[in-house]
Amino acid sequence: MSDDKREDAWTQGPEVERASRERNKADESDDEAISDPERLRELRRLREQRMLDRWIDGVLVEQRRSRRWKLFFRLVVVLLIASSLAMTTYALFFADRDMTGGAGAPHLGVVEVDGVIDADGESSAERIIEGLRAAWEAPSSRAVVLHINSPGGSPVQSQRVYDEVRRLTEKGDKPVVAVIEDIGASGAYYMASAADDIYAAPASLVGSIGVIYSGFGAQEAIDKLGIERRVFTSGDNKAFLDPFSPMRDEQREFWQDVLDTTHRQFIEDVKAGRGERLADDPRLFSGLVWTGEQALDLGLIDGLESLDGLSRERFDDVQLHDYTPALDPLSRLSRQLGRVAAEWAGISSNASPVRYQVQ
Repeated sequence: MSDDKREDAWTQGPEVERASRERNKADESDDEAISDPERLRELRRLREQRMLDRWIDGVLVEQRRSRRWKLFFRLVVVLLIASSLAMTTYALFFADRDMTGGAGAPHLGVVEVDGVIDADGESSAERIIEGLRAAWEAPSSRAVVLHINSPGGSPVQSQRVYDEVRRLTEKGDKPVVAVIEDIGASGAYYMASAADDIYAAPASLVGSIGVIYSGFGAQEAIDKLGIERRVFTSGDNKAFLDPFSPMRDEQREFWQDVLDTTHRQFIEDVKAGRGERLADDPRLFSGLVWTGEQALDLGLIDGLESLDGLSRERFDDVQLHDYTPALDPLSRLSRQLGRVAAEWAGISSNASPVRYQVQ
């Protein structure tokens, strides 16, 4: 507080200090000139009153300064809250309008498939299908493009998108094309196989037509530590995937049959989508992943091309328009926090333990 007073031009400074010295000199000379004790006491009382007034004035100055800073910080908080509300309102009510409205000029309607495919993630079937339908219904879109950069994920989410792409391609009004960036594997390739054509870069990773479940067995570890596992179930096989319980041979065979059945569905749908373009190679469905150059020879893709190159070479260099539904900031933040909390708690955030995903 004393530092603020030294820097305050209104309460300190050369002029104020000079005036103070002059008042002190005048007070001293008055004391010497006055011989009457009563008048001297009255003069000193008035002098003390003036000092008290100056002190009160200083306190008031400090209070006003403190109030100004409080008002400033409150204004900053209000502005931050208002800007957050404005961003959320825009994302909820206006961002999707840009997505569904479509561009006026001819364009490619792009839908992004980015990251792990999951019902609670950014690449959920609901979000992708909404974008596909918007791009398909836009009168100026010349084609619908699935722009893929994903290692795969949920079988159910992948199947839902596959079915929607097949439904659109059977209408035949406009082509549906898949373009793979860095990776389009497992569940992501499942989606792509429903498209009319698939393109990738020479070094893209493509394929991985297989199913995976991964876990661990820690029964002997907890036995050595003297830990008792308490699980209560109704049904002999309810906890057969519990990592702290032994798995019987018949349970192992059952679970392998589940994986094989899911794999068979994957293979059948890829064959239905790609048809005779697939090479007669048993390794295609073994879970191997291929480069784009190798995938072209195996019939997994139709050409080596990027998204920009596709627009330039096949569609007369039309512009790109993103129809992927926007995620509002609050939804994205809540999903991210939920995922982090689940990881810290050791809980899997995946709805299904079976995955079409590269590991």
